[in-house]
Amino acid sequence: MLISWNWLQEYVSPGVAVGELSDRLTMSGLNLEEFHEVDGDFCIDLEVTSNRPDCLGHLGVAREAAVLYQKPLKVPAAAPRAGTTTTASVTSVAIEAADLCSQYHARVIRGVKVGPSPAWLVSRLQTVGIASINNIVDITNYVLMECGQPLHAFDFDKLKGQKIVVRRARPNEKLQAIDHKEYVLTPEMCVIADAERPVAIAGVMGGAETEITTATRNVLIEAALFSPLAIRNASRKLKLRSDSSYRFERALDPLGPDWASRRCCELILELAGGELLAEPIFAGMAPAAQREPVLFRFPQLRRILGIDIPVEQAVRILEDLGLKLQSRDSDQSALFHVPSHRLDLTREVDLIEEVIRIYGYDQIPADAAVPLCASKKRFQDRVSDRVRETLTASGFYEALTVSLVNETERKLFTPRGELPSLTIEHSDFPEFSRLRQSLIPSLLVSRRENERHGQFNAQLFEIARVYLSTDKSIPEQQAEPRMLGCVSGRSFQELKGVIEQVASRVNPSIDLTVRPTEGPQYVPGRGAEVYLNGDLWGWMGELDRSVTDQLDLRDTVSIAELDLAVLEAHADLIPQFRDLPTQQLSVRDLNFVLDEPVTWANLEETVRKAAGPLLASVSFGGQYRGKQIPEGKKSYVVTVGYRSDRTLTSEEIEAAQQSVISACSSQLAATLRG
Repeated sequence: MLISWNWLQEYVSPGVAVGELSDRLTMSGLNLEEFHEVDGDFCIDLEVTSNRPDCLGHLGVAREAAVLYQKPLKVPAAAPRAGTTTTASVTSVAIEAADLCSQYHARVIRGVKVGPSPAWLVSRLQTVGIASINNIVDITNYVLMECGQPLHAFDFDKLKGQKIVVRRARPNEKLQAIDHKEYVLTPEMCVIADAERPVAIAGVMGGAETEITTATRNVLIEAALFSPLAIRNASRKLKLRSDSSYRFERALDPLGPDWASRRCCELILELAGGELLAEPIFAGMAPAAQREPVLFRFPQLRRILGIDIPVEQAVRILEDLGLKLQSRDSDQSALFHVPSHRLDLTREVDLIEEVIRIYGYDQIPADAAVPLCASKKRFQDRVSDRVRETLTASGFYEALTVSLVNETERKLFTPRGELPSLTIEHSDFPEFSRLRQSLIPSLLVSRRENERHGQFNAQLFEIARVYLSTDKSIPEQQAEPRMLGCVSGRSFQELKGVIEQVASRVNPSIDLTVRPTEGPQYVPGRGAEVYLNGDLWGWMGELDRSVTDQLDLRDTVSIAELDLAVLEAHADLIPQFRDLPTQQLSVRDLNFVLDEPVTWANLEETVRKAAGPLLASVSFGGQYRGKQIPEGKKSYVVTVGYRSDRTLTSEEIEAAQQSVISACSSQLAATLRG
């Protein structure tokens, strides 16, 4: 927000230099960006947070300065003199989109003389970076920068039917704005129309056909409130931003349009002459006279801030800020009515913040005793921490990527099948308008960028949400599940080992199994569904070159994407004591030749059931297809480990081996190779 130092002093005289005022405003919440001299004036650039639109005008900043320095605030009366002819006798206003426009004020001035603005007005606007156009347009800009309420002036005689209709734009309706560019509108946008066509993009920019020129004699002054979300969406979609849209995107004072309209007409009568018609037209919903009062318990000052602030001083600060004391219970509590321009004040703690920012944050000593409650991590955070610890110990780096992808990236990895694309409007990056339905594409892009910078084989993981549906009847855990995504240059088997370690760290007794799955994204035979205790946990596999080539990835990539909610459901984070083995593991390899349809999971299950009580482990030793294997067959090497609380004899191990061989032969038609 740009402030003119000379202009500000028309409303308050703080009695200090511009630098001191800037420092004091910064300490009270309006951060100073910088200030510089402009033709005998100073332009002060303040950072105004989105919850303080009341400070997007000189009056709002003057109000802050008046409270900080306990000086009187001078607010213009805004009381223009009107004639006898009524506004309703020459025009009308209809709101057909009440959800997009809550109120609309229309005033008409006849017989104005459009011309250059006086030097003082030109100087005020130039200091805050606004070029002078003509006296009528300059006045609307002046009032905007004075109070923060946008206005617009129409050439009344160019309005078809001399009427105003606030409605949604029709499909593919077009408007040439005052920047003389043509914009194609959509039904989500609000427009100001006359009897035949749109004449302004509501809250964003007026139209060229009804703009004020030197030939204008009669003007209609618009002051309105529009839906902040609608204005924001329209501004972003059209890539059209203005001082008006910046303010309308925030919640403005519901009583502001009337004052701004009166103030604008007052200045037009003073600088351009003419006659103001009586009884302005109002359409929409009248603002509430008063909001519910906020209870302020004075002992809360000490509890929240750790210091004592005199009750009388706290009350004075709030009253100076415009709050009205409704009732008071001695030094215990009070009820305050909040002014209409402070929509951000809704709770007791908001009032406490107002008191301390004016009283001074620097008044709180560093060792102030503020009671704190110890917090603890949520269960899902503790599970996520275990996952992060395990993956970083395994050589992975955590990545943070944006939730938006383009359509090509969205389709790179779709383990759930083809889902409807979820699109959002994002005018800055229109090609990246899809909400991701998998973490893998974003991680693959990050891996590619690492390759381009000479960092090969970047092993990355991310914990974040994916977006599968906008149906509000679907639980959030299903519509927007938290997932764990991993990309690595390791082999399928090595990555599976990492995933097994993740599961084991969360629950040492968990049963992790994989089942083969086919899909165009995987190398044939290298894709799998991952299960925890029989529940689908996610997917893993080696990506086919048809996927990695789309991103120009140099190396082979293995991926895994796992649902954290499933992991949390089976988590057991309390470690249980188990005796360490006292005997060495006896390991034997079996090389089976099996039919092509027999999977590793089938073989592993058969071995585990047949090996008996001495079985300690079963692991994958390798797979082979080639000249020495008949067509339609393949070879699996199974590594079986046996252990007991004593030294095993060769006869015991051989008996277990024969049981395994017999079961595999009878159930899977397996034969020993070589």
